[in-house]
Amino acid sequence: MPQGQPVSIPDDGLTTRQRRNRPLLFVHTGTGKGKSTAAFGLALRAWNQGWPIGVFQFVKSAKWKVGEENALKVLGASGEGGTVAWHKMGEGWSWVQRGLHGDNTDNEEKAREGWEQVKRDLAAETYRLYVLDEFAYPMHWGWIDTDEVVEVMRNRPGTQHVVITGRNAPAKLVGAADLVTDMSKVKHPMDAGQKGQRGIEW
Repeated sequence: MPQGQPVSIPDDGLTTRQRRNRPLLFVHTGTGKGKSTAAFGLALRAWNQGWPIGVFQFVKSAKWKVGEENALKVLGASGEGGTVAWHKMGEGWSWVQRGLHGDNTDNEEKAREGWEQVKRDLAAETYRLYVLDEFAYPMHWGWIDTDEVVEVMRNRPGTQHVVITGRNAPAKLVGAADLVTDMSKVKHPMDAGQKGQRGIEW
């Protein structure tokens, strides 16, 4: 196990073990590729530890299949690690810019329904790791109240870890998180006109 020395030790009354094992809130944001990929890598580690995992995928279509979905479902059903539940939250909103494609009321409702389910699962301590993929979008658009998300995350019971991905993560969410990674794009094949390909994007 890697042995790192903390920069400072907070005066929080916790033992080293208690501090090490406290639940974490991760935020993966920025314009670069790899935010969800990193979150699903974390899910692989959680699966290996035998943790139950809940993936809540706020993506462009319920029909969209990412490669990690099939892989993690197979692993979850294998009986060798943790269980994996995969939830898709609706049709066509995470990549749709507001106001450009008609009425977004239905999409907002689906986003809120997904968030309500996340809240129920957190209250019930259903999973040990939650991947809220592309969840930064509905907060950025104002569909889901960031203050409420921060409050729920601060008060979640047990040892539930949560990773939230997506561009434009609100500042209040970033401030509340324990670990924030901003993935900045330096170069991408799409800049040279190359479309996404199998095994790389999906």
